[in-house]
Amino acid sequence: MIREYLQKMDKRRFWVMLIGNVFLGLGVAVFKLAGFGNDPCTGMVMAISDRIGIAYANFNVMINFLIFLIELRFGKELIGLGTILNACLLGYVATFFYGILTAPFGVPQGVVVRILLVCIGVCISSFGVSMYQGADMGVSPWDSMSLIMKKYWPKIPYFWHRMFTDCFATLVCALLGGIVGLGTAVSAFCLGPIIHFCDKHFTNKLLGK
Repeated sequence: MIREYLQKMDKRRFWVMLIGNVFLGLGVAVFKLAGFGNDPCTGMVMAISDRIGIAYANFNVMINFLIFLIELRFGKELIGLGTILNACLLGYVATFFYGILTAPFGVPQGVVVRILLVCIGVCISSFGVSMYQGADMGVSPWDSMSLIMKKYWPKIPYFWHRMFTDCFATLVCALLGGIVGLGTAVSAFCLGPIIHFCDKHFTNKLLGK
């Protein structure tokens, strides 16, 4: 069954999905490097993992499994290979890139550089989400929440659903004592619109939609 699935799989969509996840992991690492707070979902997961004492990458897999159960119930059509890869590997990819970025010079201290990193991080993360979502090979449990909301409330533009889920994660992060700063705020309000922009001007064209 697995061999048949791989043979029938659209190789272009697979690579777009895979590269999108790599970009997303890089974006998470850049946010962490900036030190102004991570994207809302990552910030929430980090806050919970810190509170209960489990490493971020390991806890990310655990919490993704719990959210996956919601996706399985309300958005089964969104599940695919991309769902599994994102849920299981993102935390480790982000940790890998963070190690590479900090190895030469350590963590930057200048405010201007850190603000620039926030801007770069939100663009890289949005680009990554757009690619792996657009490939239609399954989306992560967390990202499926806004898509499920779009499914049940189609008259509301996607970026409003995305903003809602990101603001919710930000609130949880703040209540649990996580880092909520410029990076978190920029992500909460900008990820949705930038993903929408990337979908329209790059990902859809790349995939021939």
